Amino acid sequence: MTEKNKSAHPPVAIIGMGGMFAQSENLKAYWRVLLNGIDCITDPPASHCQLNDYYDRDPKRPDHIYCNRGGFLPTMPFDPTEFGIPPAAIEATDTSQLLGLVGAKMALEDAGYGESREFDRQRTSVILGVTGTQELVIALGSRMGHPFWRRALENKGLSDAQKSAVMDEIADCYVPWQESSFPGLLGNVVAGRICNRLNLGGTNCVVDAACASSLSAIHLGLLELYTGKSNMVVTGGVDTLNDIFMHMCFSKTGVLSHSGDARPFSSQADGTVLGEGIGILVLKRLADAERDGDRIYALIRGIGSSSDGKSQSIYAPHPDGQARALTEAYRNAGVEPSSIGLLEAHGTGTRVGDEVEFKALKRVFGMIANGRRCAVGSVKSMIGHAKAAAGAAGLIKASLALYHKVLPPTLKWKIPILNWTLRTAPFTSIRHPAPGSAPRASRDAAA
Repeated sequence: MTEKNKSAHPPVAIIGMGGMFAQSENLKAYWRVLLNGIDCITDPPASHCQLNDYYDRDPKRPDHIYCNRGGFLPTMPFDPTEFGIPPAAIEATDTSQLLGLVGAKMALEDAGYGESREFDRQRTSVILGVTGTQELVIALGSRMGHPFWRRALENKGLSDAQKSAVMDEIADCYVPWQESSFPGLLGNVVAGRICNRLNLGGTNCVVDAACASSLSAIHLGLLELYTGKSNMVVTGGVDTLNDIFMHMCFSKTGVLSHSGDARPFSSQADGTVLGEGIGILVLKRLADAERDGDRIYALIRGIGSSSDGKSQSIYAPHPDGQARALTEAYRNAGVEPSSIGLLEAHGTGTRVGDEVEFKALKRVFGMIANGRRCAVGSVKSMIGHAKAAAGAAGLIKASLALYHKVLPPTLKWKIPILNWTLRTAPFTSIRHPAPGSAPRASRDAAA
């Protein structure tokens, strides 16, 4: 590496990974999905049958959703006694807190830092991407509507017994308030509970940066390692929220797929579909990982971030901001974009989002010399948009691809977006698993 291309910070090793995504109860199952190109986007399972009650193909119908398909987590066994949680508190504890515990334990054990190993727990931090809205907030808030129910029933002339019976029946549809409800509904307790139950004493916090939450959490985790504040960081994203409230939010902004599918960078794309996921990574400085004999999946040499600044809409993406983040990441990594062989993109399947992202990628990568092309993919074509865990899902995919030296496919890319041509862009798609060897060392990654 020349002085010009020297990294801004020492490389950080990914030494452990764990989590769950659609049809994947662990890391091994997730790699099987990726390698075999399995489409995990389905109709709502029994656990999410409520989505069917609100479904209507008419996107303008009030209080209904026009897309109910998604990438849903498989049914997972959970033993509360394993983590010292009273069984009575389960009903009042958000799923993200419970499965976040499972995912963090998976990742630490995968890294070789399970319960039986002694390590510096006081300098092990937990920083996760978690969005603000959690499932119990809606249920517990809805239960507080009883004064409105009573007034409506009184206006209909029902007797006291009839009113009580109806109100009890409505209340039974929601979880009851109890002592554990407040901590059980908080997003920040996803990280706090991991530190509490796994005895980790470093920084613990969550980051809400919408779809960039997990990568923002990884960014903060890297800063902890760069500054020496932490010696190990458990990071990534947790998002188990694929309920009617979240579907309604995305449906009324018009970004969900009308056909119920995610087709990243395709001319047939008509929106995204929601996914659920827990993606956890364990990070250490490379020198420390090599000293301790840790298994290394991949290296993070740099990361970049930006905001779009003033624009017409608060949520419309802009290619300038995305290009700045990409440029900063490669500059910090000491990596030339022309040397990249695999690029895991955001690729939501929304026409506007994908075209903006493509413009930014094209601007940064330019024309790669000698006709070589960079393989671009998006795991959302298989598991949907995992929101707060989306970036972690992509980073774990890229890390596994580097570790196994295989380029996994991206689905539903039969007809690329119109300006994706051999003459104007240095990119190609992967439709079948292929041997992979990046020009740089095979375990290097730039986020």
